Amino acid sequence: MKADYKNWVPKGMIYGLAAGTAVLGAGFVSSMILTKDASIPIRIGLNSVLGLATLACAKGTQWSLFAYDQFSYDGKRKLSKQIIEGVAKYVSIPDGGTGLDVGCGSGALTIACAKRNPGAKMLGIDRWGKEYASFSKQLCENNSRAEDVENTSFKQGDARFLDFENESFDAVTSNYVFHNISGFNKQELLLETLRVLKKGGTFAIHDIMSKSRYGDMNAFVKKLKDMGYEEVMLIHTDDGLLMSKKEGKKLGLSGSMILTGRK
Repeated sequence: MKADYKNWVPKGMIYGLAAGTAVLGAGFVSSMILTKDASIPIRIGLNSVLGLATLACAKGTQWSLFAYDQFSYDGKRKLSKQIIEGVAKYVSIPDGGTGLDVGCGSGALTIACAKRNPGAKMLGIDRWGKEYASFSKQLCENNSRAEDVENTSFKQGDARFLDFENESFDAVTSNYVFHNISGFNKQELLLETLRVLKKGGTFAIHDIMSKSRYGDMNAFVKKLKDMGYEEVMLIHTDDGLLMSKKEGKKLGLSGSMILTGRK
């Protein structure tokens, strides 16, 4: 049995874009034929709209195929695997302790952290919504079994309102989750995750922490230090650490950083 961590680019999106390109392309060809006797403004206007829409959809299909290949665990680049393992390196849990992975998806980071901390336990939570229908609790459990990892568990959870008491975990982590949550201040989401971290516990939260999404993260680091957090750092991962700047820009991951430290 082989673990299936899925792909960060859903196949449904690729199929949808490809189908859209085919439909729009057919519409463009039909329009060229049907409007050949129409007035110049109508012919140019309609054909231009359909032509540009077809081109945009085709470019979207091309990008999604490229990104799918880059992220695939079976592909040559295996960027997803490199990112997961790169984040897990910053998660340290004492023997007998428990770590929390917020937004665990297919369980990849939960399992990677469990492997690196065999004397501890890892809990992965996710809401597994319809937007990511291919991810589920069952998939996470299947992947743990496939990897022969026994120190993991998974449950339904909401990153916005964690169903845990203050200082419940010895480590907390997350990978590319909070930027997908709309309507919530990202720094408040970080504080909610850090709320359940024990005093002395470590954290490693990886996301696209651009200023437009997260605000001033340097000021947030200072805020954490003023609150008593130690060794707080922002580690850029789109500058060669986990991906090149060119890759980050092309894949929409520019601004990727790990917020790490100790409470």
